[in-house]
Amino acid sequence: VSTLPDGRTLRSFEVTAEDKEIEIAPGILFPAWTYNGRVPGPTLRATEGDRLKIVFRNNGSHPHSMHFHGIHAARMDGVPGAGLIGPGEEFVYEFDARPFGCHLYHCHALPLKRHIQKGMYGAFIIDPDPARHPEHEAVARSRLLGTPENAGWQEFVMVMNAFDTNFDNENEVYAVNTVAHAYAKKPIRVLKDKPVRIYLVNVVEFDPINSFHLHANFFDYYNQGTTLTPTLRTVDLITQCQAERGILEFHFREHEPGLYMFHPHQSEFTELGWSGMFDVVEALS
Repeated sequence: VSTLPDGRTLRSFEVTAEDKEIEIAPGILFPAWTYNGRVPGPTLRATEGDRLKIVFRNNGSHPHSMHFHGIHAARMDGVPGAGLIGPGEEFVYEFDARPFGCHLYHCHALPLKRHIQKGMYGAFIIDPDPARHPEHEAVARSRLLGTPENAGWQEFVMVMNAFDTNFDNENEVYAVNTVAHAYAKKPIRVLKDKPVRIYLVNVVEFDPINSFHLHANFFDYYNQGTTLTPTLRTVDLITQCQAERGILEFHFREHEPGLYMFHPHQSEFTELGWSGMFDVVEALS
C-alpha cells in the first residue's frame, strides 16, 4: 500500500499463474491451474476509489489472464488482446476500485469453462467509502476493513466451486473453498452475540444454478453487494447463477449454542462435498 501524488491510496498486488496439483478431498488430487498456487486464488480487497495495480505473471503451461468483475478500461479487460498473456509473460492491470461490492476475478482464456473449472478464480471485494455514502454511513463503515465497526463482525469469504475429476464436463466433487466437507468435519466457530457476514461467490461450472441454505436461521441478502440496503430480507435460501455473488448477514443472538448446518439445497451437491457447520459458542476458547 502506498500513496499517490493526488493523495489517493495505491494498492499493489502480485499474482502468479502456475500449474499445481491440489487435494480436493482426502486422497483425491486434482491437476489445477492456480493463482498464487491456491484454489480459489487470494481474495483481493480494496476500498472504493483506491487505485489498483495488479502485476500478473504467467508461470503456467497455458495462456492466462485476470478478468475483473468491476469497472475498467477495455485494455484492462483480461481478454485476448487486452491482458491475456502466454507462458513466461507479464502484464500489469491498473484501474480504480469501483463499484463497491462483492465481486470476483477469473481467467478469460479459451476454452473459458475449462480455465475457470481448473481453478482460475478468486473473490474481489471492494469496501464502500463511508464518506461517499452519508445516508448509509454506519452500514458502510461496518463493511470497511480496519474500522472499529467492521471489527464487530465475523466475516468469511465462501467461494462455491466444484471439480470435474474425469474431464467429462460433469462435476464429481462440490465444495466451498475447494475441500469437500471441510467445514462439516471442522465446523466454523462463531460467537453467538457477534453478527456474521459472508461474501458468497458462485463459480461452479457445468451446473447452471447453485444455492446457499442456512439451517434454523434467516439472513439478509445483498445481491452483488453493490447496495447498502438488502435486496432480500429474512430469507433462509438464495440461488446464484454462474459468477453471481452477494453478501449475507445474520446472527445467532437468540439461538442456543450448538452446530448449525449450511449447504446448497441441491441434494447432490451436498452429498458430494458442499456442506458445512457453524459451531455457535458463547465465547471463543
